[in-house]
This record gives sequence, C-alpha cells and structure tokens, in this order.
Amino acid sequence: MTTMNRRHDIDWVRVIAIGLLLIYHIAIGFQSWGIMIGFIANEKTWGSLWIPMSMLNIWRIPLLFFVSGMGVYFALQNRNWQQLLGERSARILLPFIFGFFVIVPLHHYVWQHHYKLTYTYTPGPDHLWFLGNIFSYVLIFTPLFYYMKKNENGKVAQAIRKTISHPLGVLVMIGAFVAEALIIKPFPYELYALTWHGYFLGLIAFFFGFCFILSGQAFWNMIVRWKWAFLSIATVLLLVRLLYFQMNVPVYLLVTESDCWILSVLAFAYRYLNKPSQALRYLSEAAYPIYIIHMIFLFLGSFLVFNLDIDVRIQFVLVSIFTFVGCFGFYEFVIRRIRLFRMLFGLKINSAKREDMAIQSNAIV
Repeated sequence: MTTMNRRHDIDWVRVIAIGLLLIYHIAIGFQSWGIMIGFIANEKTWGSLWIPMSMLNIWRIPLLFFVSGMGVYFALQNRNWQQLLGERSARILLPFIFGFFVIVPLHHYVWQHHYKLTYTYTPGPDHLWFLGNIFSYVLIFTPLFYYMKKNENGKVAQAIRKTISHPLGVLVMIGAFVAEALIIKPFPYELYALTWHGYFLGLIAFFFGFCFILSGQAFWNMIVRWKWAFLSIATVLLLVRLLYFQMNVPVYLLVTESDCWILSVLAFAYRYLNKPSQALRYLSEAAYPIYIIHMIFLFLGSFLVFNLDIDVRIQFVLVSIFTFVGCFGFYEFVIRRIRLFRMLFGLKINSAKREDMAIQSNAIV
C-alpha cells in the first residue's frame, strides 16, 4: 500500500517549476522572436539567455504535467470520483474560464498599447492553455485512476508498480514519449502550447505522474539511488544537443534528456526537500494564482522598462523584479484576502485548514 504521508517535496517541485516558468517568460521578451508568439519584445536582445532557456524548455512544462498527475492521487485519498470532479471544476475549470475572458484580455490590452494598436477585446486561452489540458485529463483519467486507487493491490496496480519501480521501467516511459513524438512529428519539439503535441505529451506525463505515486516507496528509492546517473545523462545530452545537433537533434535523444532532467529533479527534491516550512505553505498557495496573473505584470514591466536607455542585463533584472513584486503584491493584498478572488483563482475559500493545503495544491499546476 502506498504511503499516505504528506509530500512536501512535490509542493517544492511545483513551486520551483512555476518560478522557472515566470523567469522563462521574462527571458522571452529579450529574444528577437518574442513578438512572434505574442510577447512584448525588447529591441535590445540578449542572445546568450537562450542557452539556459534551451536547457529548461524541454522539461519545464512536462514536469508540471507530471506533478499535476501526482496531485490526483493525493486528491483521491479522501474523495470519490464525483467529489474529485466537483473540486477540480472549482479549482481548475472556473479559473480557466475567468482567465480566458478577463485575465488574458487585460494583458492583451497592455500588448496593444505598447505596439500602438487599436484596442480590441481578445479573450483566449493563451498561457492558461495548461489549465484546459489538465481539466480534460482529469475527465479522461478519473475512471481509471479511481479504479486503480481503490484496487492498489490488484493486478493492474501491481504490474505498474513492478515496472515503474525498476530502473529499466524508465525505458517504458521514455518509449511512450518517443512514440508520441514520432506520431505527431512536432517541430520544434518544445512547442507545447495549443498543439496536439503539447496535449498528448501532457496526457502521457499526467498518467505517469499518477503512477509514480501509486508505485509507492520502491519507485522513489529507485530514482534517489540513480539520481546522479539521471543528472549525468541529462547533462551530457544537453551538451551534445547544444554543441553538435542544435535544432536537428533526434527526437529520442530529446525525450531521453527531458525525462532524465525530470527524474533527477524529482529525486533530488525527494532526497533534500521533503520537509515542511512556513515558506512552503505560503508559496504553495501563492504559486497557482501567480501563474494565472503573471503575464499582466510581465507585460506592464516590459512596457515600462524596455523604453529605458540602460544595459539589457539591468533591464532583465528590473522586469524580473517588477513581475515578481507585482504578482506577489496582488496576491497578498487582493487575491488572498478577498473571498470572491480566492474562488476565481482556484483557492480554498476557508484558508484556516492550512495543514491540508500542501497535499491538495499538488493537483493543480
């Protein structure tokens, strides 16, 4: 039987992944192609930022899908399938709809103002596409996950546990992602948002995330034992990709690198971050609404800073500070304190039960 203890490391992974997402989005504004994907792009580019961006880009989004799948397992600890769907509708679907019609048009207005375009109301998923995907995965997998959770000693769960907990079981997961890429043929591989590639990659990661927790202690002991191997393989493949293949890297190498980064992050987090803290409690709740609103403050910061005649590196720091301070300030003084906003941003209305918050937040992005 899988342990039911709280997993603070998973909360930390989720918080760190969303923090990296914000930094990555800030960095896009300093790339010449940023305007092509709807960002405010700086006339002063910082090309060397692409090196760390390239390292992050093949695993930062898949990691969030894995964590979201893990969260469903925890949510099923004390819910039936109807309760799960009801809770996920309130915490994922409602914020997605609110963001679609309110949040996204707001940052579009900033974008239009910066480029001196006619103001138009433009609702859409934009960066919130992730929430739409996650909610659909919950609908698709709830019957299977509920069955597997209720029959953890059954043949299906035992087979998954036996496979995933063995080092060679990693090859099964890698094979699933390789098959997806060979069928969909994405180019570039890192184009996840609003694509079939992003949808099916997320579907696979969501499933395996659930299976990781279902597999219990044996899986986590295995990845901790092999953590340095996963990290070494990922590092070597990154160097090979950057120095030799560049944009023409074979998909099986991309998938292997991505999964090894993810497994190493999970392993090191389990080994060193599985402990409670006041900072984690606060950040675990704040991460979700900050993900939803961050594009507004990023675009406002870009609009204000990009016109300053200062070094591009200082501009990057200033935009980063503006984005993070703006997001945390709006969360602390508006979202966190106003009941309606808590509901619209997917937070628990009653925030007094903080002890349950870390586990339940795992199920969101």
